[in-house]
Amino acid sequence: MSQQEYDAQEQPLIAHLLELRTRLLRIVIGILIIFLPLAYFARDLFTFLSGPLLAHMPEGNSLIATGVAAPFLAPFKLSMLLAIALSLPWTLYQIWMFVAPGLYAQERRLVTPLLISSTGLFYLGMAFAYYAVFPVVFGFFISVAPTGVAVMTDISAYLDFVLGMFMAFGIAFELPVAIFLIVWAGFVTPRQLASYRAYVVVGAFAVGMVLTPPDVISQTLLAVPVYLLYEIGIWMARIFVPGMREVEAQQDERARDD
Repeated sequence: MSQQEYDAQEQPLIAHLLELRTRLLRIVIGILIIFLPLAYFARDLFTFLSGPLLAHMPEGNSLIATGVAAPFLAPFKLSMLLAIALSLPWTLYQIWMFVAPGLYAQERRLVTPLLISSTGLFYLGMAFAYYAVFPVVFGFFISVAPTGVAVMTDISAYLDFVLGMFMAFGIAFELPVAIFLIVWAGFVTPRQLASYRAYVVVGAFAVGMVLTPPDVISQTLLAVPVYLLYEIGIWMARIFVPGMREVEAQQDERARDD
């Protein structure tokens, strides 16, 4: 290989690396812009986050901090992670701008609604966890506490618990997007996915056992939405994947001929 050919191959690589660095820097700047005002209200944000638990705690009980730096670190950590979550649209936009030049026109038309829907579903999963799951789960936990046991949860342990729940429900609510993608890629058809419903019900409860605390209530509160989202994903794939109705019609014709 001549020096000119080597330089011609090296220049696009350097350009891509510079573009990647620029996109990553913009992602970090976007997170910091959101984090700075959130850090000022860190204590208020933690108070809001602890609302579902405090609402069910007996009068006189409260959250506690067992670590020396926990009163500062827990709200700080919450502010940072909340900034990352709120900047997700900006982050996905930067990723999209980096990979878009390498996509076909049809793929570019598909990515934009997928990014919007996946972001919205992730936020919806977090909201469902906070407003629907937390009040039920915390009420159950406190109601089964043995007599004489004062329920006073450590703030760091509480933060880790709710963040895990947010992540579990946020990811679980991405199921319609995942189904749409595998159907669009041609791996399965909506009809085939519909035939797996019985396995999905069992799998949804298995996922609930892994991603949520070991109690039936939280597992059910995750498993039921997951199954409903599975049905929504099948519907979306059948309606919006190009040519899918024709594919299923051909399958019906072959089934009748056989």
